[in-house]
Amino acid sequence: MTTLVLLRHGETLLTPQRRLSGSGGSNPGLSPVGHRQAQDAADALAHRGDIAAVVTSPMRRCQETAHSVAARLGLSVQVDRGLREADFGAWEGLTFTEVRERYPDDLSAWFASPESPPSGAGETMQQVTRRVAAVRDSLVAQYAGATVLVVSHVGPLRTLIRLALQAPPHSLFRMEVAAASLSTVTYDEDGTATVQALNDTHHLN
Repeated sequence: MTTLVLLRHGETLLTPQRRLSGSGGSNPGLSPVGHRQAQDAADALAHRGDIAAVVTSPMRRCQETAHSVAARLGLSVQVDRGLREADFGAWEGLTFTEVRERYPDDLSAWFASPESPPSGAGETMQQVTRRVAAVRDSLVAQYAGATVLVVSHVGPLRTLIRLALQAPPHSLFRMEVAAASLSTVTYDEDGTATVQALNDTHHLN
């Protein structure tokens, strides 16, 4: 059994405002709250005790979270560009309310189809799914039988969970993955996935 433990990065200053923060935006680091959350996650994962590797998105908030955990576990950090957040195009830095006011048709199309990009030639969720699935396949092959910590963002982590559940694309918008939450997916020898935990925040003080 191969296990991916999915850790969303800690809060940035944009997180409590629920502003879209993708790979085409300002690339913020963790806020003071986010740094504390990363330490809480590190403590919980150290207590778990079976993490063999730490793999992270290249974005600053994820790297800061991953390095906090890796330092606690005595592991190095691997960066995989496939784990970056989606590029939200012209929606970067906006709330969904603001996007709905400014780009109502584009937002409706985006919710309706994974092939529709955000305004301004952002990245479709179909494109995100392809690259995230490639990362998953690589990790499951490379770390067969081991447990890997994956530090990433709402879009990629929801995608990994959705794929594990074999759920339709619109289910992405029906699950919560909070800042510094932990979710867990296991893969057996034939690749069958099972979601063991979703959006666990009990470790956060």
